[in-house]
Amino acid sequence: MAVAVVVMASCSTTNRSLTYFEDIDSVASQEVLQSDYSLKIIPDDELLITVTSMMPNATAMYNLPLSNPSTRNAILAVTQPQQQTYVVDKNGNIQFPVLGEIKVEGLSTQELREELVKRISKDVKDPIVRVQLVNFRINVLGEVRNPHAVSVRKERYSILDAIADAGDLTVYGERENVLLIREENGKMVCHRFNLNDADILKSPYFYLRQNDVVYIEPNKVRQDNSKYNQYNSYKISVVSTIVSACSVIASLIIALTVK
Repeated sequence: MAVAVVVMASCSTTNRSLTYFEDIDSVASQEVLQSDYSLKIIPDDELLITVTSMMPNATAMYNLPLSNPSTRNAILAVTQPQQQTYVVDKNGNIQFPVLGEIKVEGLSTQELREELVKRISKDVKDPIVRVQLVNFRINVLGEVRNPHAVSVRKERYSILDAIADAGDLTVYGERENVLLIREENGKMVCHRFNLNDADILKSPYFYLRQNDVVYIEPNKVRQDNSKYNQYNSYKISVVSTIVSACSVIASLIIALTVK
């Protein structure tokens, strides 16, 4: 009975809502303006850039050469441009074949593509340039069903996408105080979301950027249960000791009384 009392006392309930966007019906559709989701290139980003055209020989020089290419690979490099990546240095630049050093920090992948097309068009007719950010990764931690680092293959990626990829929040997740940690201009910036409030759809932080961290805090129920689990063994041990001691004393009293 004593153990049962301890267990029941450690349990608690909550009346917090588990519903997202409770006030969504009060928000007119025209009021939900999507913020700019295009990613800006930053130092240490890894870019996949390929250049081709109707005349592959004319654009081969704009692609990174293969390591120790064989004759066959050299032909393939001309006809089928390889997957080449460029790492942005600490100054925000990349070294590009023929064109030399290019400042890419602060540009979107679309803006960089347009800049490369403009420069290459001086020597090649109708070049086709592809620019892709390949190190777009988000870390989702805390009270989600599958906390992990999410490798993102598209630039339009919101906090809701991150939560969905992590298997959604558990019932113990704090929906009114979701934390986003982001590096901006060399500083760590924190922003809070309330998933019960439809205003999240209008937030400038709604779309995520590379290296963002989304942390779902545990609610009071989880915290209380965690405290209980931490001291559970100790409490049961104490109760068991008291019960055992009482049993021994009772046995001695009975034995003495019988005698």
